[in-house]
Amino acid sequence: MSVRLFQSAFLERLTFMPMRWFLLAWIIVLGVVLSRCAGLPPARCVALAFGGLALWTLTEYAAHRHLFHLHLSSGMGRRLVYLIHGNHHADPGDRMRNMMPLIVTLPLSAMIWSGFVAVAGRDGNAVFLGFALGYFLYDLTHYAAHQWRSGNKMLEALRRHHLRHHYGVPDANFAITAIFWDRVFGTQAPRRRRR
Repeated sequence: MSVRLFQSAFLERLTFMPMRWFLLAWIIVLGVVLSRCAGLPPARCVALAFGGLALWTLTEYAAHRHLFHLHLSSGMGRRLVYLIHGNHHADPGDRMRNMMPLIVTLPLSAMIWSGFVAVAGRDGNAVFLGFALGYFLYDLTHYAAHQWRSGNKMLEALRRHHLRHHYGVPDANFAITAIFWDRVFGTQAPRRRRR
């Protein structure tokens, strides 16, 4: 049973993110964005997309550290932070809330995409392609960290890093996919000694 966020059953349903809807929506979004990159030289498109992917990793870290864990004093502010992310800490194993719902991500992504295009013209499509791909991989990685065990050493390292944030040191290990940012900004939890 999920943590209840809204009295309204309709609003409550909008906070759930089933994997099949996530995959369908984001594969369509990525396909549409890729189609908008037509006409750009392939090497330029790839370079800009890698730039967008790098920008995503920093955005992921900064949002998790500074927005999702914002300490506000007002009741309304605390409620907002709880709706954005606190509910996930209250129930980290809730598979329907391990990914951000489409009601949030699609409008926000449209605004970010528009901003990239406004600043960089057609090149903004390629930058957003990398940024959106980074988001897609981040949400899959985050879901996997909470729901799946893997024999893959890299995925298990990412999983351990993130679960230390949830079950040990909530003011550390903010990065999910690019954990080097925690080292860069000094927010990596100290390693536990093995006995």
